[in-house]
Amino acid sequence: MNRALLIVDLQQDFCPGGALAVPEGDKIVAPINRIAPGFKTVVATRDWHPAAHISFASAHPGKEIQESLTIEGVEQVLWPDHCVQGSAGAAFHPDFNPAPLNLILHKGSSPKLDSYSAFFENDHRTPTGLDGYLKGLEIEELFVCGLATDYCVYYSVIDALALGYRVNLLTDCIRGVDFPEGNVAERLKEMESKGAALINSSDL
Repeated sequence: MNRALLIVDLQQDFCPGGALAVPEGDKIVAPINRIAPGFKTVVATRDWHPAAHISFASAHPGKEIQESLTIEGVEQVLWPDHCVQGSAGAAFHPDFNPAPLNLILHKGSSPKLDSYSAFFENDHRTPTGLDGYLKGLEIEELFVCGLATDYCVYYSVIDALALGYRVNLLTDCIRGVDFPEGNVAERLKEMESKGAALINSSDL
């Protein structure tokens, strides 16, 4: 009973047809729907950006999508406008079943600071509150899935390991952007080397 499922950013804008689509992002919906009812504690995150968010290339005249900047000491990759608060793109994928959710955590809502990780903003200091929530429930082990493998899933897993959780990454329930090319493979290797167990949802 000391385990939880963490579903990262399973939102319409990250699925085919969305503003920042992850290839085959929609393919993970069915297996996540299948396993989620088996967990007593299920948390889902959502990117929840205000208009003109610092991560949007459109907020930086003359800059291009996927260009990288350093803003107040924080590296920021620029993306298309995505997951704007209250928009259709910020909603969960329409086939996702939210019934098992205990908590929906909104992140990236500060206009001047992005948040890839479910645990910390991108300054790596400002907590989202998730660690306190899980520790309050005496959660010790996490099963992580969602989008995208090489960004929000990766940073969530790395932070969870640093915070002392046992982490299982559900490899059939993640998909990646793979920017730059090879990023997914490198980050899967790093997550495993730092202690994450790479498993399949059928192992549950």
